[in-house]
Amino acid sequence: MKGPYGFEISENCQSCKLKGSGFFCQLPPAAVKDLDAMKSVSAYPEDAILFMEKQAPRGVYVLCEGEVKLSVNSSEGKRLILGIAKPGEVLGLMACLSNTPYEITAESIHPCQVAFVPRDAFLRFMGKHPEAYGAVVAQLGAHYHVACEQLKTIGLCTSAPEKLAKLLLDFSAKGQQTKEGTRVRFSLTHEEIGEFIGATRETVSRTISQFKNDHLIDLRGATLLIQNRSGLENLLSV
Repeated sequence: MKGPYGFEISENCQSCKLKGSGFFCQLPPAAVKDLDAMKSVSAYPEDAILFMEKQAPRGVYVLCEGEVKLSVNSSEGKRLILGIAKPGEVLGLMACLSNTPYEITAESIHPCQVAFVPRDAFLRFMGKHPEAYGAVVAQLGAHYHVACEQLKTIGLCTSAPEKLAKLLLDFSAKGQQTKEGTRVRFSLTHEEIGEFIGATRETVSRTISQFKNDHLIDLRGATLLIQNRSGLENLLSV
C-alpha cells in the first residue's frame, strides 16, 4: 500500500520489501509475528520530531526507511549532533529498558518510515522472547561505539580541519569505491556539520572550501567524494 511520501507502508515485517539487517528483520518468525501484532507503522515528513530528550519513554522506534538525526540540546538553543540513525536501527532503546527519560532528541532528516512499539508491549515481548537479547545488546553496543567516536571528535581533535576530516572519514567508511575515490551520500547542511563537530557554519564552509582546493574531497549537493583519503587521514591526531 502506497503511503505518504511515496513509501510502501507494510504492517507485516515478514513480507516487508524493506527487510534487511535491522533489529526486527533478524528475529525468528515467531518473534516477528508477535512484534507485528504490537507495532504500528507511520510515515514522517522531513524535520519531524520522533521524540525529545527529557520526555518520558513512550516506547521504541524502529527506523524502516530514511535517516534520523540524533542530538542533545542546551536550554540556550545550542545543539550537538551525536549521530545519524540508518534503516534498521532501534531508537529510544536505553530509555525504555531503564525507564528513564529519553536522553536524546530524534528528528527526521528526510521523510521516514518508522515502526513504533509501546514500552509495556516491548518489555513483555523481551520477557517472552529471550532470543532477542543478543539483538538488543548489539544495538546498545553500536550506540555506545558511536558516542565514543563523537567524544573523540569533539574532545580530542584540536582543530576544525581535523574534526571535519574525521567526520568525513567516518561517514565514508562504507562508501562506494570508484576510480575517482570513495563516494557516499552526505546530506548534512554546513550548519548541521557544525553542530556535529562543534564549529560555526562559517568555519565549516571555509574548511570545506580548503579541502576542495586541496583536492581532498568534492562535495556536490548530497554527494560526497573522498578524493584523497590518505590526505584526510594525515590531518588526524587520534
